[in-house]
Amino acid sequence: IDDKKDAAKEQAKIKKALQQKNVDCARVYAENAIRKKNEGLNWLRMASRLDAVSSKVQTAVTMKAVSKNMGQVTKTLDKALKSMDLQKVSAVMDKFESQVQSLDVHTSVMEDSMGSAMTLTTPQAQVDNLIQQIAEESGLEVMDKLSELPAGATSVGAESSQSQDKEDHLSRRLAALRN
Repeated sequence: IDDKKDAAKEQAKIKKALQQKNVDCARVYAENAIRKKNEGLNWLRMASRLDAVSSKVQTAVTMKAVSKNMGQVTKTLDKALKSMDLQKVSAVMDKFESQVQSLDVHTSVMEDSMGSAMTLTTPQAQVDNLIQQIAEESGLEVMDKLSELPAGATSVGAESSQSQDKEDHLSRRLAALRN
C-alpha cells in the first residue's frame, strides 16, 4: 500500500516537473514511480513464492502419506492375487487408482503454485509511457524533448539495472529448484 502511495507521489512530482519543462527531473521521478510500483509487485511475487514453497512442502507430506498407503495397497494386492479373489483384487485396484488420482491433484496444485511465481522487467519504454501519460493528462507537450534525452542515463537507472540483475539471478535459482 505504501508503494502505491509513494508511486502516486512520484507521479505528482512528474507532473510538476513537466509543467516546469524539466524533463530530466521528470524522467528521474518516473523511474522512481516505476521502481516503487515494482517493489510492490516484488513483495507480491515473494508472497507467491512463499505460497509455492508452502504448497510444495504440503505436497511432499501428502506424497509421503500416499506412498505409505500405496505400499499397504500393494501388500494387500499381493494377498488378494494369491487368493485369486477377483472382488478383492478389483477393490484394491480401485483404492490404488484413487490414491494415484489424489497424488495427481496434489502435484497439479503444486505445479500451478510454482508456475504463478513469475518475473517482470521494467524497460525504458515504461518510463517514457508513464511520462507521456502524465503529460497528456496535464495537457503538456514533452515528446520532442523526451526523444532528445539519452535513455537510462541516470544513476537511478543503473541501480534499477542492478536490482533487475539480482531478480534475474533469483528467478534462475527458482527455475533450477523447480527442476
